[in-house]
Amino acid sequence: MKFRCMLQPVAFFLALASTRSFAATTAPTTVPLPPDWYPESVAVGPDGSFYVGSWRQGAVARIRSGSTMPQIVVKPGANGLANGQGVVVDAKRHLLWVCSGTLGFTTVPMTPSALKSYDLATGMPRASYVMPDKGYCNDMALDSHGTLYVTDSLHPRVLRLRIDDSTLQTWKEDPAFAQGKEGFDLNGIALDDDDNVYVSELTAAAYLWRISVQRDGMAGSAQRISMPRALKNADAIRYAGSGRLVIFESNAFGGDGPYGGQISLAILAGDRATSLTTLVHGLNDPSSGAIANGRIYFIESKYGILMSRKDHPAAIPKSVPFDVQSIPLP
Repeated sequence: MKFRCMLQPVAFFLALASTRSFAATTAPTTVPLPPDWYPESVAVGPDGSFYVGSWRQGAVARIRSGSTMPQIVVKPGANGLANGQGVVVDAKRHLLWVCSGTLGFTTVPMTPSALKSYDLATGMPRASYVMPDKGYCNDMALDSHGTLYVTDSLHPRVLRLRIDDSTLQTWKEDPAFAQGKEGFDLNGIALDDDDNVYVSELTAAAYLWRISVQRDGMAGSAQRISMPRALKNADAIRYAGSGRLVIFESNAFGGDGPYGGQISLAILAGDRATSLTTLVHGLNDPSSGAIANGRIYFIESKYGILMSRKDHPAAIPKSVPFDVQSIPLP
């Protein structure tokens, strides 16, 4: 989740090109997004289409495979969508799942935080599941059985929604998932096949959490996975196979300026990461990404532009560019 507390100089936020350094020798491919989009999450479907949620517009754009023209598939505010957070493609049920947040800065009305579903082809609303206890739906992961695991940023827990469930249920709650100094709990989430769930703290921390999935589907113990350094607000997490995690460090509370975000690759062994390699740095809030076709696709959310104008929403510029970029997966 992307709650930037430190206001940065406006000149930096309005820059149209950041100073980026790519570990790969091949320049990333780039696909533009609609203006005023402020993307939060990106997912890819089995046909190669990308789905990118908007934190500001309360909508989802689709970029079909081979196209560079985004289309609005979920219209602004549809099904009560407010801050568009995590996005997941459920190809088996032909659904698009989206977390809806409550932090404002949107062009649509605020609604209680909820997990929402839409028809994958048409974007028409299908269902909405309000977060229990006024929780905050941040991100989610889908297993092979159709079960969704959802992180809650206002409670130390992971929720679950199985195919036949009518409400979200607590799957794993642990006081160890304590709120950071900013007052928020969990953030990103990823699945290692159907065996383990990985989650990140919203605050900067030198670890992730791994929760085993038992045979009956219940949660096992939570194990801390140590990192070689503090992660700069690990936002989204994506499992890349063979004990590898791609971590999108948004630098949401960082003091490194608007371009302090980065994308890193962790190689896990037991209860620690044996290496943590920075693949891209100099990014403006890289809150999410997806792995497809041997590449890492990512976005820059640029939330500082919104945060710095909290008291003057009319001053938010409408022409800030956004796009989906990519680099090869090592």
